[in-house]
Amino acid sequence: MAKIISINQAVDLIQDGMTVGISGFGAFASPDSVLAAMGRKFREQNTPKKLTIVSGVAPGDFAEDGCGMSKIKDEGLIDTLIASHLRMSPAIGRAVSENKIAAFSMPLGVYGQLMAAIGGKRPGVLTHVGLHTYADPRQEGCKLNGRAKEQDREIVQLVQVDGKDYLLYKSFRIDACILHASYADEDGNISLQDEPIRGELLELASAVHNNGGIVIVEVKDIVKSGSLDPRQILIHKSYVDYLVKAENSENIALAYNASLIGDIRVPTEGSVKALPISYKKVIVRRAVMELEKDALVNLGIGIPAGVANVANEEGLSNQVTLSLETGIYGGVPLDGPLFGASVNPDSISRSADMFTTYDGGGLDMTVLGCAEIDPIGNVNVSKFSGRCVGPGGFVNISQNTPKVCFAFSFTSGKQDIAVEDGRLVIRQDGSGVKFKKSVEQITFSSDYAQETNQTVLFITERAVFRILNGKVTLTEIAPGVDLKRDILNKMEFLPEIAPDLAVMDERLFRPEKMDLSF
Repeated sequence: MAKIISINQAVDLIQDGMTVGISGFGAFASPDSVLAAMGRKFREQNTPKKLTIVSGVAPGDFAEDGCGMSKIKDEGLIDTLIASHLRMSPAIGRAVSENKIAAFSMPLGVYGQLMAAIGGKRPGVLTHVGLHTYADPRQEGCKLNGRAKEQDREIVQLVQVDGKDYLLYKSFRIDACILHASYADEDGNISLQDEPIRGELLELASAVHNNGGIVIVEVKDIVKSGSLDPRQILIHKSYVDYLVKAENSENIALAYNASLIGDIRVPTEGSVKALPISYKKVIVRRAVMELEKDALVNLGIGIPAGVANVANEEGLSNQVTLSLETGIYGGVPLDGPLFGASVNPDSISRSADMFTTYDGGGLDMTVLGCAEIDPIGNVNVSKFSGRCVGPGGFVNISQNTPKVCFAFSFTSGKQDIAVEDGRLVIRQDGSGVKFKKSVEQITFSSDYAQETNQTVLFITERAVFRILNGKVTLTEIAPGVDLKRDILNKMEFLPEIAPDLAVMDERLFRPEKMDLSF
C-alpha cells in the first residue's frame, strides 16, 4: 500500500547523484509542487544535486520561471538530462546549449518504448527509428552537446539483424520517478480521469518500480479506497510507493477542462477562433490544401498546429482525423503551452500506443516544423542557431509517414510581411537563412525518405518546394514575390526550379474563407 507523505518528505527521498524520471508533456502532467520544493531545497541546502533527469517532452510552458523543469533550473542541480525535447523550459534549454548540462536526446516514441522495455527488464528497444539521423551512432548517437560527448555513456548502438541496420537504444537504471495525476485512492491506485493526455506515466512507473526504484505520484486529491472508477485507473497501486497531495498551481494545463477530456463537447465555431489573415495563415492554409478525405494526419507544434484551426474554419475537421503524438485522435488540437491536447477529442490513448501506430506507417500525412534544410532535403529541427532543442516525436513521425509537409516561415528573425489584395508584401525580411548549404544536425534524412518513397513538401508563405529526384525543387511561388530578390537571394544554395513553376492559389492571400472541400 502506498504511503501518503508531505511534499518535503517526497523531496527528501531524492538523493545526490540519483537518476530521476519526471512525467510531463509540455505543461501537462508536470509534478510542479514536488519540483518547486526540490528547487527550494537545493537553493537552501545545496541538495539534491548532480541529478540525471529522464523525461520525454521535458515539462515546461515556454516561460522563464514557469512550470516543470524551470523549477529545478538552478545550476548544479541537474548534471545530465536524457530527454526527447527540452524547448518548453527556456532555462534548461539554455543550460544545455551553454554546455552546463550534459544532454542526450532520443526520439519521443523510442523514449516511451524504452521505458516499457526497462520495466520489462529487456535490454532495450530495437528499431529502425533514427537511422541516418543525429540519433545514429554513425552521426552523433543522440548526444546534443560537448558534455554529453565527454561522458562514458552510449545510449544507442548500431546493430544488424538479417543483414539490415537497426538501432538498439539501451536500457539503464532509473532510481526514482516523480509523476503527476488527477487522483489517488488511499491504497495508491492512480486515476488520470481529469488529464487530457496519458503520456508515458505507466511506462515510467513500471521502469522504476520493476527495478527496485521509488515511485512518487503527486495528485490533486486523495480519495477513499474503492471510490475511483477502475476504467480511469492507469497505474495500479502495486506500482506506487508514495502519494503527495499537490499544492495550488498556476499551471493552466493542470486545471480541469471538460472539453479536453470528453466530459462535454463544445461547438468549435465559438470556442476555436479563426486565425486572422497573416503570412503564417497563408502557410497553414497551403498545408490544409494537402489534406485528403478520411486521412489520419499528425500535427506538430507551432505553425503546423494551425492546420487544425483552418481545417475547422473550412468545415473539414469532421472529414479528416487529426492526431497528436500524446495519444490524441480527433477534435481540434491546440497550440502553445496546451499543445498536446485537443478540443472535443474522439479518443485519448497512451503516447506509446500512438507511436506504435506512427512507427508502423499508420499515418497518411503529417505537418511538421522546420529550422534548416539543405540542397537534397535533409531537415534539422533539433539543434540550430546555438540552441539545443531535441526532436520530440519528429523522427518517429517524419520517418514513417508516406506524405510529409514541412510548414514554416521562409526566413527567421524580425520581419514585416503583409498579406494584401491577394498577394504577399514583404516590407522587411527576416535576416535568418533556413535554406542552408549544410544543416547543423540531421533530424530528417532525405536519403532515407527516398529509400522509402516518401512525398516531401516544404511549404512557406512565399514558395513551395518538393524533393524531386533527390533535390529541393521550387514548384510554386506566391503572387507579389520576386523570384530572385525574395527567394533565390535568401538561400545559400540554388534549388532546382520546376519547368511548370506555378503561382500559389490567390485565395490563400485573401481574408475570407477559401471554401475548401475534398
